[in-house]
Amino acid sequence: MDTENIIKQSRARFDHNQARQILREKYEAKMLFTYNDGMWRAGPELLMTIAVCPEEDAVLVDEYGNPVQINTLELELLAQQRWQEQMNAWLVEFTELSTKR
Repeated sequence: MDTENIIKQSRARFDHNQARQILREKYEAKMLFTYNDGMWRAGPELLMTIAVCPEEDAVLVDEYGNPVQINTLELELLAQQRWQEQMNAWLVEFTELSTKR
């Protein structure tokens, strides 16, 4: 096999992996949102934490380690919306990236 071709293929593979990592970091940053003077990261961990709260009003620790009084119904709705919006957008970009390989 031609050395130039091997180098070209390995560079394309490296660029693809780097692009995937950048895409992941981009959408992880977009998962952050504010609610009731706290900073939250939408995702399964937050949604499960909210789900186990027995009361509508609770105190949870935000991304900065601060206790924040929250309404579990409101925070759950915001977190689900943010999570789904960003995951859908991430999937679209990831699919486009995968087809370029």
